[in-house]
Amino acid sequence: MKNIKISVIIIIAIIFLIVFKSIKGFDIIADVKDETVKIGVLLPLTGPAEPTGTKLKYAIEVAEEIINGEHDVDFDLGAAEGLPNLNNKKIEFIYTDHKANPEAARIEAERLIKEENVAALIGAYHSSATKTASQVAEEYKVPFLAGSSSSASLTNRGYDYFYRIAPNDDMETEFFFEYITYLNESFDAGIKTIGIVYIDNEYGIHAAEMVDKWLDEKYGEQGFEIAVKVIYSEDLLDIDDGIKKIKEANPDVIFQASYIEDVTQFVKKYKENNIVPKAVLNYCGGFQDPVFIDNLGDDGNYFSGSSASMPAIFKNSESENLINELYKKKSGEDIDGPALEEFSSAMIIADAINTAGSTNSDEIVEVLKTKSFQTPYFISRSIEFNENGQNSQTISFMVQIQDGKYELVWPMEIQEKQPQILNK
Repeated sequence: MKNIKISVIIIIAIIFLIVFKSIKGFDIIADVKDETVKIGVLLPLTGPAEPTGTKLKYAIEVAEEIINGEHDVDFDLGAAEGLPNLNNKKIEFIYTDHKANPEAARIEAERLIKEENVAALIGAYHSSATKTASQVAEEYKVPFLAGSSSSASLTNRGYDYFYRIAPNDDMETEFFFEYITYLNESFDAGIKTIGIVYIDNEYGIHAAEMVDKWLDEKYGEQGFEIAVKVIYSEDLLDIDDGIKKIKEANPDVIFQASYIEDVTQFVKKYKENNIVPKAVLNYCGGFQDPVFIDNLGDDGNYFSGSSASMPAIFKNSESENLINELYKKKSGEDIDGPALEEFSSAMIIADAINTAGSTNSDEIVEVLKTKSFQTPYFISRSIEFNENGQNSQTISFMVQIQDGKYELVWPMEIQEKQPQILNK
């Protein structure tokens, strides 16, 4: 009889736990037992993209310092220590290396979810890695907030748990066409023919597709046309073949989708072969990294791209300057566009968890869907996500390297220097 009573008690206890676990709010109680709230971070921390991955890791470390410490700043989670709505628990970012390999990103995402029990994922810089990792996150119903991955296809999949901060390559391409239209109208630049240079992966291929899209939908009617397309392999073994095609086609402007190592090699080849288009416009990626200037010196002058960061962006307040100074102590460089986007992904996912007061995925996603996040460190000053998970408040601005500095050249309302047109 005694054994029967014990068995009954055990069964009742098990039933109670199962029912209790299903009650909304269980995660809050479970959270109390954990010392930190864990966020998984997927980055390229070895291989050719290691310098970029390390730079992005520094940016997330700065966010962690600001969230977990106490700072005199005027944005959410800056002043208090930790997450106020979860008993001031600290955020812990768990880093993993995907080596710029989509399959490795998939495996690591699953490991972070199943073994590290992360509340959310951020990363992964390379769109191809973000694509596979976010597929896993969607399967396990874990929020994934991408900072700087730009492929527009990522937010066209109908996912419920995927969100992105950076402008996508569809938005950037339209921005490029608007800019060269401005150059033609304001400076009689005479730009008509376009060369597209892009890496053979998710990021590059989709950027090139967006050029075709915008020519078909709008800008072909304005006289713009493609003179040459150059797709190159990630090992760069075919770069000379591409340079030959560009030299022969002699496009007025080049739209370039490359990472830092790739774009550095292309610029050197452009100089060696006297390829001087009127403008070279770079998608998010290598050009935005201040190492571009370090690598190329004067050869980098007059190259342009969208939303690269400058110290001028951070001169408006002590709060914004704090981010740059903390980052600079780690990296030796001013924070750039992708690093700022990854910083923002860390801040916003922490903000969403704090606002939800829970690590419950659906509650976090509900916050991402509905909240306007205040981001004084962004030129837009706020971030909101649309029904596809794309940041709808992103504002692109064109910068051009002049005398070894990123200078803001367009739109005119925020212009600090006039753009310089080559080979006019």
